Amino acid sequence: MSVRKILKMGEPLLLQVAQPVPAEKIGSLEIQSLIQDLIETMHAANGAGLAAPQIGISQQIVVFGFEKNQRYPDEDPVPQTILINPIITPFDSTKEIGWEGCLSVPGLRAQVPRYSKIRYQGLNQDGQIIDRVVEGFHARVVQHECDHLIGKLYPMRVEDFSTFGFTEVLFPGLDPSDQDE
Repeated sequence: MSVRKILKMGEPLLLQVAQPVPAEKIGSLEIQSLIQDLIETMHAANGAGLAAPQIGISQQIVVFGFEKNQRYPDEDPVPQTILINPIITPFDSTKEIGWEGCLSVPGLRAQVPRYSKIRYQGLNQDGQIIDRVVEGFHARVVQHECDHLIGKLYPMRVEDFSTFGFTEVLFPGLDPSDQDE
């Protein structure tokens, strides 16, 4: 297991649709090692989440969750989750605007509209079904990470570019080491 390099905006792989993981491969050493690398890389970068394409692997796997995240100090904890082949279903068309950053878009943040309440489904690292209804920041994190699986980065969702800028300018009191996702 190892901490991997995180690809940055401009890398072509970040704009591609990731491949689903065949159910029979979930328990394989290859997929289990990838999951561990994703978790270790996310923690090493103090991220709220990470998707396989961000470390150069075109597979539909995301990891997310934290007890406390220094980049989002006012947010409630999100349970650590490994989500394979996710499906997101919005409850309705209600969206809320919130600040986002990304480990693949370092040093920048923007306000991004996201569905307020979603249902997400997929498989965990053991191939067991995950089926959750969430809202607020938890829903935002899931949508952000799953966007990586369809070749979207959060700047592609920004509607008001007057809110898009460098973290150090938008949040001058934030520790410089906390300026990515």
